[in-house]
Amino acid sequence: MTGGPRTQRLFIGGQWVEPQGGHYPVVDPATEDTVGLAPEASPAQARAAVAAAQEAFGPWSRTRPEERARILDAAATIVHRRTEPYAELARAESGATTATARGMQVAVAAARFKRYARGALEPVEEPLPPQVSDAGPMGGPGVVGALAVRRPVGVVACITSYNNPWANPAGKIAPALALGNTVVVKPAPQDPLSVYRMAEALAEAGVPPGVVNVVTGAGPAVGEAVVADGGVDMVSFTGSTAVGTRIAEVCGRGMKRQLMELGGKGAALVFDDADLPAALAGIGTTFTFYSGQICTAPTRVIAQRGIHDRLVDGLAALAARLRVGHPAGRGTVVGPVISAAHRDRVESYLALGRAEGARLVAGGERPAFDRGFWVAPAVFADCSAGMRIVREEIFGPVVVVLPFDTEEEAVALAGDSDYGLVDYVWSGDVARAFRVAGRLRSGGVGVNTVARNMEAPFGGFRRSGVGRDVGSYALRAYSETQAIVWSG
Repeated sequence: MTGGPRTQRLFIGGQWVEPQGGHYPVVDPATEDTVGLAPEASPAQARAAVAAAQEAFGPWSRTRPEERARILDAAATIVHRRTEPYAELARAESGATTATARGMQVAVAAARFKRYARGALEPVEEPLPPQVSDAGPMGGPGVVGALAVRRPVGVVACITSYNNPWANPAGKIAPALALGNTVVVKPAPQDPLSVYRMAEALAEAGVPPGVVNVVTGAGPAVGEAVVADGGVDMVSFTGSTAVGTRIAEVCGRGMKRQLMELGGKGAALVFDDADLPAALAGIGTTFTFYSGQICTAPTRVIAQRGIHDRLVDGLAALAARLRVGHPAGRGTVVGPVISAAHRDRVESYLALGRAEGARLVAGGERPAFDRGFWVAPAVFADCSAGMRIVREEIFGPVVVVLPFDTEEEAVALAGDSDYGLVDYVWSGDVARAFRVAGRLRSGGVGVNTVARNMEAPFGGFRRSGVGRDVGSYALRAYSETQAIVWSG
C-alpha cells in the first residue's frame, strides 16, 4: 500500500458519493495498520441508496436474462483477472491467510458470478397439471391451465458478515441480480473495502446505475436505516443470531422477505469405528480455518468413549503444531481474529471454560506478537452439555469435546443446542452414519467429510437461520412465485 491509506467513497445510483459522516479507519488485524478509510454514510444516504435501487428495479427486472447473464459473466472475468490485488486487500482487511484470500474469497466470488450468469438463464416457469372444471357458479365447464412463475422480489438489502468480504457478498448479489432484483449492500464495518472493489467490477462489467449500491458505517445506524426503509422488499443477512433476531423483528413489521444465515455450533459425532486420522484432519482444519471465524465449524466434538481419549490427544497435537503467524507468511495456517474486541471475547470464553471445570488440553494462550489480534487454537476436554463454552457460539479457534456411549446419547447431545446449521458424522458404518444424519436437526450434515457441495442447499434449523441459498436454491430465495391461470 503506497501513498497512504485510500479514502473510499460510497456507491449510490452508479455514482461515487462523498459520505456525510466522514470516514473511519479499516484496521489490518495482523499489524493494526490502517488499510484504508471507509465511508460513514448518513441514514439519509442509506435511504438514497434504497431510492436508487427502487428506480433501477423496473428497467433491470425487464432486462433480458441473456443480458443479465452477460454482465455477471463479465464481472466474473474482471474479478478473476484482478485476483492478486483483490486478494491482497482482502488479506489486509480481514486477516485471512494469503491462500484463503485467493482461493476461498476472491476465487469463490468469481465462481459465484460465473455460476449465476448461468443461473440467469435457468427456466423461471413451471407448468402445472391442467384441471378439468365442471360448470358451476363461477362459469361453464372447461380446462384450467396454470403456470408457477418466479418473479424478482424487488429491492434486496444485502447485509454481509466480516468473515468473507468477497464470497459472502457475491453469494447474495449474484443470484439477486440474476433474477432481476436490485440491491443495496451494507458490508460489515470491519472489512468493507473489498465490497467497493466488487462494485467497481460490476459497474465495469455493465451493471446499470442503481442496480448495485454500497453504503457503509462503523455503527449500526446505516444498516438499521436500510432495513427499516419501506422501499426494501427483502433482507438477506449473514451474521450473528442476536443481530438477525433484531432484523427479523423489523422485517416482520413490514412483511419483508427474509433470508437469514445466522450462527452455528456444529456437532461432530465421532463413533468408535471412525477413520480417526480423517476425523482429526476434518475437525482440526475446520475449527481453526480463518481463525475459527466460520459458522460451519465443528466446534462441538461428541466422541464415543472407545475413541475419545485418542481423539482428544490427536486434536491437542494438531492444535499445537498449526502455525500461527502473519497471514502473508509461508506456512501460516492460523492468522489473527478480526479485532481486539473479538480477541478479548474469545479469551473471555477461554477463562470461562476453565472456570466451568473444563480441562484445557492445548492452546488458549495469546501468541507473543508485538501487534495484532491473536488467539492460539484451543482444545477443551472433560466438558458437559450445560457449559456455556459448549452451548454458545464462540466464533474463534476453540473446540470442546464431550464423551458419549450410545447412538441415542450422541443424537441427544447433538440436538441439545439452540443452533442447527451444519453437523458432521464420522463412522465406518455408512448405514449408521446416514441413519444418524437423518436424525440431526441441522440444515446440513457432512458424512465422513467436511467438504461442501456448492449446489446443495445451505441454511439452518432453529436459531441458525431462515431460508436456503446456494446453487439454484438461491435463485428461489431471491424470487417470489406468481400463479398464472387461464381457461380454455
